[in-house]
Parts: sequence; C-alpha cells; structure tokens
Amino acid sequence: MKKKSVTMSDIAKTMDISTVTVSKALGDKEGVSEELREKIKQKANEMGYRFSYTSKATKEGFTFNISIVVAKHFINDASAFYWVMYRHIVELLQKQNYYGILDVVSDQDMNSLNMPNSVADKKVDGVVVLGQFRDDYVAQLKKLDIPVVFLDFYTSDSTTDTILSDGFFGSYMLTNHLINSGHRNIGFLGTITSTSSIQDRYLGYYKALLEKNIPLREEWVVKDRGPDGNIFTHFDLPLQMPTAFVCNCDETAYALLNQLRSEGYVVPDDISIVGYDNHIYSTISNPRITTIDVDSKHMSQEAVETIIRKIRDRNYTKGRTLVTGKIIFRDSVKTI
Repeated sequence: MKKKSVTMSDIAKTMDISTVTVSKALGDKEGVSEELREKIKQKANEMGYRFSYTSKATKEGFTFNISIVVAKHFINDASAFYWVMYRHIVELLQKQNYYGILDVVSDQDMNSLNMPNSVADKKVDGVVVLGQFRDDYVAQLKKLDIPVVFLDFYTSDSTTDTILSDGFFGSYMLTNHLINSGHRNIGFLGTITSTSSIQDRYLGYYKALLEKNIPLREEWVVKDRGPDGNIFTHFDLPLQMPTAFVCNCDETAYALLNQLRSEGYVVPDDISIVGYDNHIYSTISNPRITTIDVDSKHMSQEAVETIIRKIRDRNYTKGRTLVTGKIIFRDSVKTI
C-alpha cells in the first residue's frame, strides 16, 4: 500500500502549532522567528514532507534549487557548527535568487543508501554536501549526474570540487603553540577514522611533534566519538596524563574540560587544552578555550560560487580549495 504523503497539517499537529505557521516557515515568509523556522524545516525533513520546489521557484522568482545535504548526527544540537554553515549558504544563495533546501540524512538512510527525495527525483539543480559522508553514499549520489560540491570534507575521489578548512595547518599551528609554551607531553582528542577533517587535524598535530623530535604516544591519542558520529559523554583518558591536549573541535574540548574538572584537574594549571572552529563552546567555557577561527563565511561563499558555476557550465571544475583560519588566543593554555 502506498505510504500517505505528509502534509503541513501533520507537521503542525506534531509540533502543536498552527498550519499557517508551518506554511509561513516552509515558504520562508515573514511572521515566524528564525529559530522556529529552522525547527519546522527540520521536523518536515524528519517526517518526509515533500516540498513544492517548482512552485516555490515560479512564485517567488527563484530560478534554481540547491539541496544542502547533511547527516542528521551533525545537527542534532541546535547550536551545531553545521547549522551556522547552513545559514550562511542559504543567505548567499538567496542573494543570487537561488533557493536552498535542507535535506537531512538519517543513519538508516545512510546505511540503506537512500537519497533525499529532492535529489533522487532530480528536483534540484545542484547539491552541496555538508560534512562527512561514507564513500558508498557519495558514489550513489554522484550516479545521479547532478552538479555536486563537497563542503568541509573530501574523499579519495579527486574529481569532485571540494571546499575545506585547512585543518592540517590549523592543528599544526595549535600544537606548535603548545610546544612553544613549554609542553612536550601532548595528547590528541579525536577519533581519527571518523572524518577526513579530524584525520587532517591529527596529521597536523603529528607533524608538529615530528619536527621537534617529540615521540608520539599512542595512549595519548584518545577517541572522542563512535561509529555513529556522536561525541561521547565520557572519554577514556589515559592513566598517565599529558600536560596538554589538542582537541579536534571546540565541542570536544568543552566536554573534555568539564570531565577534567569533575576528576579534580584544573585547566590550564594542570592540563592545557586547545580546540578548533571558534564555535560557541570555546567562549561559554571557563576558562575560555584557545582555538582556530574557521572562516565559515568564506567557505560557504566558495561553495555557493562553485555550485552556481557548475550549474551554469557543466564542464566547470574548481578542484580542491583550502580556506586557512587563524589562532584565537584565550585562557586555556599555560606556559610551563
């Protein structure tokens, strides 16, 4: 039996709001706060609501539709870094009269290689893949022959245009900052097989150690997340602790800081910490965390410009674009 289509009324009942509010949010009309709009759009995606993309383009003058595909575990938190990236992309697309559609991929859809409806039905003109996806899922996506840009990750496929934060160099700079502050016993917090970004940041950390003839100690390379991509609530820290940790992101650094405090350590007096992204977690912590400021606006702009050019010229390729960040020095590092 054919599955019943999800309606705006269904979404309204689930969220205990009016159908008018849902209609305004999905139509990007005034009268709905930005926070509620994003929640409604996320719920619509979760429930399998199918947007009327062609109608939207005709009525409001948008000439093209761009799918922004992201794994659900990357945006479970309303303050997640990829929500920031998504908002940048949508704003930039709107300035060009393009319409950005958020397509959230669940773990189940990932495992089943199920494409978002908008992409599978080819109702979009291009796709921006935001954050890491498995190689087999990416291969299935590329079979659809729709212009694609990767944002903040890459695979072994060198034919896809990719926009990246220079995580290798950023982590290299952070680790050198710790070394120059007198630290020689430095750990790394991040599951290095989880994403290409984490692996690059690990390699930048490792290069800094190699240059100073500092041995890499495997017990000081600590996993921060499982195969599902969700960050652990508690890290399996070594018995003999280093004097500093390079963390692959600010969220992980914030969680580590809180765990260390609960175990009786003082940051940075006992253990120094650096993060990555210059996200909200680095500023709400006490002490505030030294980190790399990722230029998410520049990355989003590069992605939007690339996907638009690829739509206009199917033969256009840009290759791999690196966007370098800068260190934001705060209070989480002690000179020893």
